[in-house]
Amino acid sequence: MAERDIVTLSRDVNIVTIPDGHHGTLPQGASVTIHQSLGSNYTVITDYGHMVRIAGIDADALGKESHELHTLVAETDSQAVEKNCWEVMKTVYDPEIPVNIVDLGLVYSCEVSANADDGNDVHVRMTLTAPGCGMGPVIQGDVEKSIRALPGVGKVTVEVVLDPPWSRDMMSEVAQVQLGLF
Repeated sequence: MAERDIVTLSRDVNIVTIPDGHHGTLPQGASVTIHQSLGSNYTVITDYGHMVRIAGIDADALGKESHELHTLVAETDSQAVEKNCWEVMKTVYDPEIPVNIVDLGLVYSCEVSANADDGNDVHVRMTLTAPGCGMGPVIQGDVEKSIRALPGVGKVTVEVVLDPPWSRDMMSEVAQVQLGLF
């Protein structure tokens, strides 16, 4: 969903620069163009032409409402937690590509195991579109935060692996159509 709205920030906001992943701040009164509003974050272009990411918790500074993540399954058994994990990972987007990380083929596995505290531990293996991607830690953090917020989840480990390397062949048919590759 590309909005392309030009908005003026109503307050200072924390940003992450794309593609290098550096953290910074945009001041109140700065004008930005919303480039992408997918998942719970916003990709915007500054007046200087820099692409940056603004977290969903700062949506109000853009004059937007924050996106809420909804759990599709209320149960907390391992199977339900795994289903919820896959659903919330579909709300995580690469800030430069309008396709979620699951359909991009970046998530290799999601293993859920019961823990001693009557909860579930989650281990996700994922990759990046390119080794050394500056946004890798940001995307990894988004996955961890989204899964950690689910009911019935204890420990969350998100492991970024580079083998096997990602290729366009790993994308779902839906992703390939969305990107005009099919």
